[in-house]
Amino acid sequence: MPKYQTKQRRILVEYLSAHHDDLLSAEQIADDLAGEGISKSAVYRNLSALESEGRLRRSGKPGERSAYYQYSDAEECRERLHLSCRECGKTCHLEDETAKRLEQSLADDDGFLLDRSETVLYGVCRECASANKKKNTK
Repeated sequence: MPKYQTKQRRILVEYLSAHHDDLLSAEQIADDLAGEGISKSAVYRNLSALESEGRLRRSGKPGERSAYYQYSDAEECRERLHLSCRECGKTCHLEDETAKRLEQSLADDDGFLLDRSETVLYGVCRECASANKKKNTK
């Protein structure tokens, strides 16, 4: 049975879809949508429902207690592998050719079939690695 689509839920999904590469806290989302007439409780309720439906990923950042959400049901994100920086929180898509080589290697070497829709690789992005290198050489 399809979930009833309220105006608040539609606005939230449109917002999340427009920010599909961002890790956002519920507080950030609620603040950004406050002018749209969406209550914090509606944001939390709908985030929970979207997560249960598998349309949203919840994760944390090292050293923080807050949960962060990323919309994974956007057309641009379906069947894509994601790279997430543990330092700045930026998330991007792994290039398709690189993802295919990784999948093939996992299948050939380990007999493991990767589920792209559920996969996020965590590490440090190029910009943060460069900034850390500069900071450590001073």
